[in-house]
Amino acid sequence: MTRSKLLILAVLAIAAPAYGQTRVASNTAAADTTADSTSATPKKAPRLPRYEAPPIEIQHLRAYDARGLNVFESPKDDKVPFTGMKLSWGGAFTQQYQNLTHENTAAPKVVAGVNANQLYNLGQGFNNAVANLYLNGQLAQGIRVAVEFYPSARHHQEMWVKDGYFLIDGSPVENLFLDKIMEYLTLKVGHYEVNFGDQHFRRSDNGQTIYNPFVGNLIMDDFTTEIGAEAMLRTGPWLGMFGITNGETRGTVSNPGQRGPSWLGKVGYDNKFTNDLRVRITGSMYKKDRGMANALTSGDRGGSRYYDVMENTTATETANAWSGAIQSGMKSYVTAFVVNPQLYYNGIELFGNIETQTGAAYTEAYRRTLRQNSLDALYRFADNKLYVGGRYNTVEGQLLGIANDITVKRSQVGGGWYVTPNVLAKIEYVNQKYLDFPTTDIRSGGQFKGIMIEGAVSF
Repeated sequence: MTRSKLLILAVLAIAAPAYGQTRVASNTAAADTTADSTSATPKKAPRLPRYEAPPIEIQHLRAYDARGLNVFESPKDDKVPFTGMKLSWGGAFTQQYQNLTHENTAAPKVVAGVNANQLYNLGQGFNNAVANLYLNGQLAQGIRVAVEFYPSARHHQEMWVKDGYFLIDGSPVENLFLDKIMEYLTLKVGHYEVNFGDQHFRRSDNGQTIYNPFVGNLIMDDFTTEIGAEAMLRTGPWLGMFGITNGETRGTVSNPGQRGPSWLGKVGYDNKFTNDLRVRITGSMYKKDRGMANALTSGDRGGSRYYDVMENTTATETANAWSGAIQSGMKSYVTAFVVNPQLYYNGIELFGNIETQTGAAYTEAYRRTLRQNSLDALYRFADNKLYVGGRYNTVEGQLLGIANDITVKRSQVGGGWYVTPNVLAKIEYVNQKYLDFPTTDIRSGGQFKGIMIEGAVSF
């Protein structure tokens, strides 16, 4: 079967469930007629809604469906009343159809009779589905506990707990002074996704992809979960955050002299001037001076969306889960800064990411620098049900084991359709190039490109 026919089948496979639901609802409504007692002419029943958004019953919760678009930190000013303890479950599921090709010009590197620089024989087809599971408990007014699971992920075969934490937006005791403070203060305590930059609020997180207008995340994907606490103050359009964590994705008491905390900070301005105009700009800092396994750019256990690209013939889906991504390798020391300017005007959406990371692995004698820039440009229309857009993303600097500066460039263009607020179908064309890699590296002269189709459900 040709690739074009497979692409058509992939689109039909993603669109069929939503189309089927629409047809069932339409037929049901058409068949539901009642006869007027005073007339022989049948009267049609009122038109039933095709979709109703479920109410949000947990306080200060970012909605998992399209209502959570361009929501960043957990909302401070929501109007959800506290009516007692509640439990809420949610889920998110994603699957892609991949039709990519790749190439390189790396010199052969034969190890045990195998050329380690020969690329994987890449075909097209469906990637395995991935899923997230959410549990939120409203414990008291303004206080909730959140736990998130990965029932299915590219990198882990077993069910995995992503994070669990307390979010505190209210005082547990009746006190006028504490109540006044909590009007501005939010505390986050536990094992959670650290708040470095704004891009992690727009990225695909394993099965939760409904916030990401594209299929892939940034080339250098800033995402990690760590144990610690964050305090955020918000007043009017201004926000400020300070946090401290253990600096690693898991807790440990080993090698005490070689480990230390990570420090985080964030300041920002977020103002909605009119219904059509919103401006947000934030600056974030992440700093770690001593460690063994920092994972700021390698903490995503969901893995890359581009399966097996630029990998060799021995690659596996699990062991090579981050194909196509660049990881800094700064496991021991890292100082990172990122600025995220954003503009939303009458359907136009611009989101920038200007970032610098300096650091090293434990074995390195000197510190390296990596710089990442990206710009998303989108246009949302048809009452935000449809969108088109593009992203340009570059990474430049030094990687572990490569003396000279390298460059990676990626272009993404595509669009999407929110069939309902919790069902999204999107398509993307991606083209990524690797420049200035040594000929002994499999990425030398490397490029991958092609079409990705993704279907997402989140509720």
